[in-house]
Amino acid sequence: MIQQIDYFAIAPPLTLALFAGLVLLLDAFLPARRGVKPALGIVTLGGVLVALGFVVAQAVAGAETLSTFCVPASLAEAGAAEQCSFVVDRFTLVLAGLVLVAAVVIVLMSMTELAEGDIPVGEWHFLLLCTLTGAVTLPASRDLIMLVVALELVSLPVFALTAMKRYDGRSSEAAVKLFLVSVVSTAVMLFGVSLLYGIAGTVHLSRLSAVVSGELPAPGWPQAATSIMDAGHGLPGIVTVGIVLVVAGFAFKIAAVPFHAWAADVYQGAPIPVAALLSVISKAAGFAGLILVLVVALPGQSSTWIPIVAIISALTMTAGNLLAMRQRSAVRLLAWSSVAQSGYILAPLAVAFGAESASGAVGASVAYLVIYAAMNLGAFAVVMLVSRTAARNELDDYRGLAFRSPVAALALAFCLICLAGLPPGLAGLFAKVVVFREIVEGEAGWLAVVMAVNTVIGLYYYVAWTARLFTPVRAAVPAVRRAFPAVWGAVGVALVVAVLFSVAPQLVLDLTS
Repeated sequence: MIQQIDYFAIAPPLTLALFAGLVLLLDAFLPARRGVKPALGIVTLGGVLVALGFVVAQAVAGAETLSTFCVPASLAEAGAAEQCSFVVDRFTLVLAGLVLVAAVVIVLMSMTELAEGDIPVGEWHFLLLCTLTGAVTLPASRDLIMLVVALELVSLPVFALTAMKRYDGRSSEAAVKLFLVSVVSTAVMLFGVSLLYGIAGTVHLSRLSAVVSGELPAPGWPQAATSIMDAGHGLPGIVTVGIVLVVAGFAFKIAAVPFHAWAADVYQGAPIPVAALLSVISKAAGFAGLILVLVVALPGQSSTWIPIVAIISALTMTAGNLLAMRQRSAVRLLAWSSVAQSGYILAPLAVAFGAESASGAVGASVAYLVIYAAMNLGAFAVVMLVSRTAARNELDDYRGLAFRSPVAALALAFCLICLAGLPPGLAGLFAKVVVFREIVEGEAGWLAVVMAVNTVIGLYYYVAWTARLFTPVRAAVPAVRRAFPAVWGAVGVALVVAVLFSVAPQLVLDLTS
């Protein structure tokens, strides 16, 4: 069998992979003169924009779903439809667009991080493009093997990016912690995936869903097991074990409780652009994989995984908010805030009963994820600006920022207010309303109460940080230098998107409906 490849469907990840190779070649052959190697950032930014252009072209080209790497129905098992490993639909396009727009901000932040000259420029941009390739591929993955490979392509380069400051002990420590956590999560998830494959005899999510739902027989099962299924006794308990292990593996990736302890130390030790990448792009990839496995591959077992997701969501938002209240470091506060936001994004999936309910739940989760990304990236960009003059980067370093750098202070204040869900940052408010409405309509009243309480708790540390920005200080504090055009560009991009979502939230809601 010769599979036909639709190059238009795979154009975004293929573009990023080609630019990664180009960056590596340019780094090897370009002269090491001052100003030459930093131009690799422009090449990387160009690759991201070209890939984003392909995503827009796919969205504009037509309403039909693009698919490739398919097994035709004539060659598939009896009763099975065509099975594809790579599918481009609205879910894929929204998450790929989110990843690439976030990548523009992170590349701009990276240019400032690399300007000091203590990090290899070529290796940094090569690894960053590799991570983006995996993050764009993952939402389109429709078989278990491609899901695992794409997720690892997102994760593996981040270890090296975290440790790029080779003589910084905190970066090395953060890289080791991230490596150990990721290896454990991958092993757990692979064990769960192997159990699901052993039960269903297929790696394609569509056929896995049909087998688990009882619509198709599981190939290779003993006759006794098939008879049990026919008698209505349900699937073997091994399926439940597989589901729990897969959910646990993805919970590591999104820093959900009880697999969240690594987040603050890794965020603080990593370069700030890498922390921003972990909080948005890596998190988006983790949620994409989790949604695909639960909603596409295992909808027939929703009675098993919905209670697990609901409990994890409640614990995650509560632990994240309570731990954020105790922080004095800006990056650690954003790290625990990111954990709490993971709980909010998970919440709609806890009411994903049936096809119609699952569609609304996924839409609410993705809408919150998109809006959160803009707000969080804006906050990280301003934090990076302040870190140029405040080595410790603690909350007290932001006291009186409005008098030293009014633009930076207003940008950070708007992003924090958005994250809190207060006017005029209406983007965060709309995101929380969408999630809250989905939970209430799904009759998960207890989870709605937990979310409401946590939203109030979150107000404390967001408002307290915002108040510091406008509190005058008597001691002389260095002003935020303005010789960072790239990071100012990152602040501008994130702020414009956050303001746009506050003014016209329907843009996001229409895309994710």
